[in-house]
Amino acid sequence: MMTMMRTILIILVSLSVSDVSYASFEEARQEMVTKQLAARGIADTRVLSAMAKVPRHEFVPEELQDEAYIDSPLPIGYRQTISQPYIVAFMTQALAPKADDKILEVGTGSGYQAAVLAELVAEVYTIEIVHELAVSAKDRLKRLAYKNIQVRSGDGYLGWQEAAPFDAIMVTAGADHIPQPLIDQLQSGGKLIMPVGTRLFQDLQILRKDDSGKVKVEKVLPVRFVPLTRKTAN
Repeated sequence: MMTMMRTILIILVSLSVSDVSYASFEEARQEMVTKQLAARGIADTRVLSAMAKVPRHEFVPEELQDEAYIDSPLPIGYRQTISQPYIVAFMTQALAPKADDKILEVGTGSGYQAAVLAELVAEVYTIEIVHELAVSAKDRLKRLAYKNIQVRSGDGYLGWQEAAPFDAIMVTAGADHIPQPLIDQLQSGGKLIMPVGTRLFQDLQILRKDDSGKVKVEKVLPVRFVPLTRKTAN
């Protein structure tokens, strides 16, 4: 009898801890949306809803899950990071994605930004140069039941020609220029957002391509991203 009671107690404690953990992540995520995003000018209700839904703690290393909803980038291995929530929301809002859009993301990382975009658009194509991160992101997104995301391991500088053109392109790594292949793969009337500058000083830039194919670039926010790396020949 005592053994049975002890077993029941262990089960109840286990369930209680699980519930508390889940509730705290949920509460932290809602607080993130309210205090870090809406209070700082993120006004697009679709973006706020997506940020409130996507479980950021699932996209960071287990030992950092308690920090998942602070407004800070976090390391995800291989000298890469997951962007801070405000920057994810800002870049997403700046693209103004529509429900039927097809978007290219360069720099999958752990898959968080792709998941946020997938809540808002029809199709997301995302490329990651670090093969191990691409594989883990693909597995993670599949586990979380995202069916409208395609993940590729490869050189994002070259884009994804077979799936082009794209209604919008987001690059989550910095370089000293916007790659021409990405501009070429952007649909007329589309937007591209990317950090541009040196390793230490970058500006988030929005490139707009008009219906005639001409482009216009605007600087919108000083940022600092990990560098956009290239595949090297063997």
